[in-house]
Amino acid sequence: MNALEAEALHTFYGKSHILHGVSLEVGEGEIVALLGRNGAGKSTTLRSLMGLTHAREGVVRVFGHATTDWPPYRIASLGVGFVPEGRRIFANLTVDENLKVPIERPGPWTIARVYQLFPRLEERRNNKGRQLSGGEQEMLAIARALLLNPKLLLLDEPSQGLAPIIVQDVFKVVVATRKEGVSVLLVEQNVRAAVEIADRAYVLDNGEIVYGGPAAEFAADEERVRALAGASAESWEGMD
Repeated sequence: MNALEAEALHTFYGKSHILHGVSLEVGEGEIVALLGRNGAGKSTTLRSLMGLTHAREGVVRVFGHATTDWPPYRIASLGVGFVPEGRRIFANLTVDENLKVPIERPGPWTIARVYQLFPRLEERRNNKGRQLSGGEQEMLAIARALLLNPKLLLLDEPSQGLAPIIVQDVFKVVVATRKEGVSVLLVEQNVRAAVEIADRAYVLDNGEIVYGGPAAEFAADEERVRALAGASAESWEGMD
């Protein structure tokens, strides 16, 4: 069974038609990258999948449940964690207090386990959210989502505004979650970093899927990778 399926989604903001028949799937234990330029519809796709902006047409299924018209809290209750663009941590709470906000669900991820995965957060556990660097804030946002012990994790632009070395750390965490059996849908502009860790990739352009297939196959098409905004010549090794 797939963790997530979307079929022919059409999503609007008012009269603006943003998604034009978007279909994708995320298998259990897979990392799937959703790539595309700014304005391609990536974040709108996540919002449609998460029930934040309902699609007018099409079907969303999460672990076999038809969730197209469900509110976000019901979708989250199926074991879906969502890390939105912009991190949205509590700036006036300490790291420790931020991690105590989620209602813990049974599973392997505890605050102690999160601190093992993010030693930098443990070092700064008494610092307020506003005192953290961008990379530390992203780690905190991911850590908070993991405490829900999700079976499916949706990440919106986790590398945004981060230095390459910090991006590498964040993506290693994404790989670590997959090893725990978590399925991941990763919306990302850093093409080379994303395709290094993803099993499969989709590319959105003007609200339509223009590529869907193995991430390694897409990565090998240098011309296509370079044509996609955000592609860089960075080497991303040591992610396995």
